Amino acid sequence: MVKAQSMPNFYETGVPFSGWGGASRGIPPGPPKAGSTVPRPVPKTEFRRFYDRGDLPIQVFHGAVGGKIAWKVDVEKLDYHHYLPIFFDGLRELEDPYRFLAVQGTYDMLEKGGSKILPVVPQLIVPVKTALNTRNPELMATMMKVLQTLVLSGEMIGEALVPYYRQILPVFNIFRTKNENLGDLMEYAQRKRLNIGDLISETLEIFEIHGGEDAFINIKYMIPVYESCVLA
Repeated sequence: MVKAQSMPNFYETGVPFSGWGGASRGIPPGPPKAGSTVPRPVPKTEFRRFYDRGDLPIQVFHGAVGGKIAWKVDVEKLDYHHYLPIFFDGLRELEDPYRFLAVQGTYDMLEKGGSKILPVVPQLIVPVKTALNTRNPELMATMMKVLQTLVLSGEMIGEALVPYYRQILPVFNIFRTKNENLGDLMEYAQRKRLNIGDLISETLEIFEIHGGEDAFINIKYMIPVYESCVLA
């Protein structure tokens, strides 16, 4: 006859009984975070190469407080197919004078480009995507504000961006809730419009309003939680 197994005695062993299956070791740790919001290395820009070589029609005008761009030719006469993608590429620069020249130069070209901008939109997608994919909050904020200005700079530009949502909106979806309370830094960011979550909401609304009838459904496809700012 098989002898029944007896329960261990605490007074004999000094160890609490925890069942025949052994003591629980707690919930095992999950996989490490994917790091989807961690900044990536910033690739070198063509803008810097062109500027260092003296092939861009701009220079810093030091006579103004805070600096100003001096254009060597009229902005309206520039070849937008050649220069606008280069300036967009420079939007991921972190060092001055490259950053200052690229940002201010881009805004000048968008302000005065008129009908020259729309045909260049397909050439802007790669530098836009590259800048967003750096996951650098400062560079992303700059690109969001430039995208808003781009859409508002001429008719049909918002609609021309719709086919490219699949390339530029995935990063929006990753950072859409990034509104951490950072104390004084957050307040400063709000004044400078560097709050990524708010900028993403603003940009998506501008995309929808100016993107035509297909804009909302394409935004919704990429960002399922997005709610229309147009539809009742």
